[in-house]
Amino acid sequence: MHHEHEHDHDPGRRKALTCMLWAGAGMLWTVSGGVPRSSLLVGRAEAAEPASAGDLSFVQISDSHIGFANRPNPDPAATLQEAIGLVREHRGTAELLIHTGDVSHLSRPAEFDAAEGLVRGAGLDAHYVPGEHDVLVDDGRPFFERFTRGAQAGGWYSFDQRGVHFIGLNNVTNLRAGGLGQLGEAQLEWLEDDLRGRPASQPIVVFAHIPLWTVYREWGWGTEDAERALGYLRPFGSVTVLNGHIHQVMQKVEGNVAFHTALSTAFPQPAPGTAQSPGPIRDLPAGRLRSTLGVTTIRELRGQARLAVIDTPLGA
Repeated sequence: MHHEHEHDHDPGRRKALTCMLWAGAGMLWTVSGGVPRSSLLVGRAEAAEPASAGDLSFVQISDSHIGFANRPNPDPAATLQEAIGLVREHRGTAELLIHTGDVSHLSRPAEFDAAEGLVRGAGLDAHYVPGEHDVLVDDGRPFFERFTRGAQAGGWYSFDQRGVHFIGLNNVTNLRAGGLGQLGEAQLEWLEDDLRGRPASQPIVVFAHIPLWTVYREWGWGTEDAERALGYLRPFGSVTVLNGHIHQVMQKVEGNVAFHTALSTAFPQPAPGTAQSPGPIRDLPAGRLRSTLGVTTIRELRGQARLAVIDTPLGA
């Protein structure tokens, strides 16, 4: 499945996409022979194939925006708490939790405190990357000192878990309103060095806030220098790129690289090009908020060369 939205002006297609997002449809991704394939899911996370010994599974949440206090969600801490409860309920054998940015809304210490305390309730080892709302103060130093200790000075880092190589990137520093994200020369050089010498068969998971593919240039939904980073990643047989920022599920596949964006735990944003600008959808129908929020579960199935990505909304 390959969606290109930069020049998509087909009203019928746009309507279909919007309906899929409102429905909170789950997505199961299977990577076989390095080629990801996807199918819609109807049930909740437990409907997926059970994990077996040796599998690695982990959870992604994104865009908590703790401190936001407006329509359609004046209490994003409550919906984050509900999301964490969903994680606890369906975590299974998950070992990690990845937060793909905008932990806070205004980079205030109290917002970071609240978010960190709630995420800790999942009982999982948590790894974070910054969103643009997390670096509003002192070039992001309060965020980096709290959430990315031991990382490079700019907040990027990598680690290995059960043979899977995880790479956390920062593409929100110096972000201009409406502009594309940037990785920058120092981070790109580090990424090239980090991947050098690794076997092409090692699964790679990259996570950053802004998508590493251009979802919609007019709204700044993409990363200006992502193509160079993707060039370093393409030799690997299985690469999964996880992002947030756009508050909705979208996917794209390029060869062995599968891109996936996550739901927010705070509020939805409009589908690309369906509003005058990005931002919270403030006029949600009554009772629809929870169906537009959710969490993502990712699982690597050993011996089957497949990766499952399942999006679960907070409510139907």
